Amino acid sequence: VLPTGRNFYSVDIRGIPTESAWAVGRNAAELLIERYTQEEGNYPRTLALSVWGTSTMRTGGDDLAEALALLGVRPVWDGPSRRVVDFEILPLEILGRSRVDVTLRISGFFRDAFPNLIELFDQAVQAIAALDEPPEWNPLADQVQQETQAWIDQGLTAEQASDRASYRIFGSKPGAYGAGLQGLIEAQNWSDDDDLARAYINWSSTAYTGGRNGRAPQSLSAPAAFEQRLSQLQIVLHNQDNREHDLLDSDDYYQFQGGLTVAARSRGQSPKLYFGDHSRPETPKVRSLSEELTRVYRSRVVNPKWIAGVMRHGYKGAFEMAATVDYLFAYSATTHCVEDFMYQGVAEAYIFDDAVQQMVQEVNPWALRDMAERLLEAHQRRLWSSASPETLDRLRAVVNQAEGAIEQQSS
Repeated sequence: VLPTGRNFYSVDIRGIPTESAWAVGRNAAELLIERYTQEEGNYPRTLALSVWGTSTMRTGGDDLAEALALLGVRPVWDGPSRRVVDFEILPLEILGRSRVDVTLRISGFFRDAFPNLIELFDQAVQAIAALDEPPEWNPLADQVQQETQAWIDQGLTAEQASDRASYRIFGSKPGAYGAGLQGLIEAQNWSDDDDLARAYINWSSTAYTGGRNGRAPQSLSAPAAFEQRLSQLQIVLHNQDNREHDLLDSDDYYQFQGGLTVAARSRGQSPKLYFGDHSRPETPKVRSLSEELTRVYRSRVVNPKWIAGVMRHGYKGAFEMAATVDYLFAYSATTHCVEDFMYQGVAEAYIFDDAVQQMVQEVNPWALRDMAERLLEAHQRRLWSSASPETLDRLRAVVNQAEGAIEQQSS
């Protein structure tokens, strides 16, 4: 018996995706395809999905399972141990639909913790790309074939061209974490979509592969290959596996899904934006990103009960309110999914409400100033176009008022 505190581990990575995660991922994949088909009238060909290490640990691999299901691949588990030992390609006759060309944008923690899943997904991509199936039923194989020839025409060898054409796993370079947008947004150090897209691509264009053709797994800088994927995206998807937080609780959500969106938009695409709600594994749901943002806005952001709750936490509560405004603005800048009424509602609930304004100014005037300045920035960047002159004047007055309170506290 080992002493307490030794040899802890959160999950056996050899058992991911688990069979329960496969059930959730397969169901979620079919729901996503059904919704897209209803809206667009045809099957999706290309999709990008962000995959995080923390959610993979919690769920046993819902996200990766969904990516495999979209490809038309099923994990194979060993009988006694239930570890993943292989994968099975589902024939089109059983799949009943076309395959989807899936690109993963993995987090730094996922890269570090789950090298076996990078290997598994890369092998699945290679296997699907090698199938002899009609182009309309296997867009991945069709695209790899076309791009391989294009790279050969540009001077690459056949092996190099085939490798580059089949990169489908991207992330930050080894040792780096995040997606590169937080600093720009916080410092207001950007002017248009191209600035945000450039930062995201710079932070996300390292391609990761498993062992190909007898070689060791690799990480290679591949901005041209990543931009090729962005230029063809039809769907940008992000999943959430719990209700302990929401899209406007963390900068990671807008950095990953928002970053993918603005990068694709800068390359001429207008992908559909979906949010996968896996908080109830037995009944996963697919919403548009706009629907999810509106749901979070109404249920938490301007909910009087939530505001009253955070007000009891003084300085930290005011900080959380300011962070919510920042994340709402960042989603607006990257995805253009935030409606004007949300900005107006936040202004009314957080700044123009006398009781809330007084509390925030007393315990954290920096938060009051930052919220008002962020809303003014939204108007200046034409993200909040319907703000009235009176509203803008009131926000400027609050900024000056908060600055005065800060000076008093500093003196």
